[in-house]
Amino acid sequence: MFLILLRTLERFNYTINIHNCKKFVKAFLSEMMSLLRGQSAELLSFDDVRARLRLREESYKGLQDIPLDKIVGSVGRHKDFTGRFLPKTNEMKDRWSRVYAKMNSLEGVPPIEVYKVDDVYFVRDGNHRVSVAREIDSKTIQAHVTELPTSVDLEPGMTLEDLDAAAAYVVFLEETGLKRTRPHLQSIQLSDPSGYPELMGHIYLHGQVLETLHDTPIKTEDAAADWYDNIYRPAVSLIRKHNVLDRTGENKRNTEADLYIWMVDHLRDIRRQQGNNNPARKFSHAIVDYLTEKKIAIPRELLDEDDETVMLSKTQVMPLVNAKKDDKG
Repeated sequence: MFLILLRTLERFNYTINIHNCKKFVKAFLSEMMSLLRGQSAELLSFDDVRARLRLREESYKGLQDIPLDKIVGSVGRHKDFTGRFLPKTNEMKDRWSRVYAKMNSLEGVPPIEVYKVDDVYFVRDGNHRVSVAREIDSKTIQAHVTELPTSVDLEPGMTLEDLDAAAAYVVFLEETGLKRTRPHLQSIQLSDPSGYPELMGHIYLHGQVLETLHDTPIKTEDAAADWYDNIYRPAVSLIRKHNVLDRTGENKRNTEADLYIWMVDHLRDIRRQQGNNNPARKFSHAIVDYLTEKKIAIPRELLDEDDETVMLSKTQVMPLVNAKKDDKG
């Protein structure tokens, strides 16, 4: 850690003689705090982000005023600037000083060019202009914006580990086809990317249940869409309706998909303990148990909730299949 701090300090050496050096000292201290807090002190590579998140489509959104604090990376120049967009080497001092003088003159500078991914931006052209704008405490900067749509949530301060988690979510969406079949889906993002194989297991099991019910093969994409419509989305609707994550104070640490997995695992555990002959448990029951475990008061409207029974296995659905066969007979 000491060596990292020392290297970062060296990168700021040339700024001491530049106008209003207090701004650089403030930025330097901010860089130190980011390192000490374990946050990313580096810019993200746009090419890396584009490859990891499998971004393909793009569309020009026009000239906009964009917030400087939402600019998190660069195209090809991410190694030349710190996470606060200060140049790392003395060789860049002259260029920086010229841009600084021009931005403070009547002439001004042209808009920068950026890519927008979710709610953050990557500089395509104009890294020095961004650097100077931040130094003079501007809040926004004019930019020609090209957007690349994505289903994942990105925010300033993300680390490579966070990016890997987002990439795992993209792979999950593509494997299930939900990005195509449900383009406006509610988020299924997990805080721990190792949980996506478990979600895939839910979908495969749901597909088996559908095949048993309808006596016909079901594609993974169709199983995923039906799982989303009839299992996942109703569960998330209940979570939101009763503000579960807000009530427990876990809205910053856990996601709705995290709680969904807990609910399914909990209902399976109850079924194993009580057997299949006991009254079927529902998602609302799981939420009641979750709040009880957290020692949170149960809202009356949750106790009165009349949601649908959740089917978790082929064993549970077999009585329906047999009853259907009897009807046909």
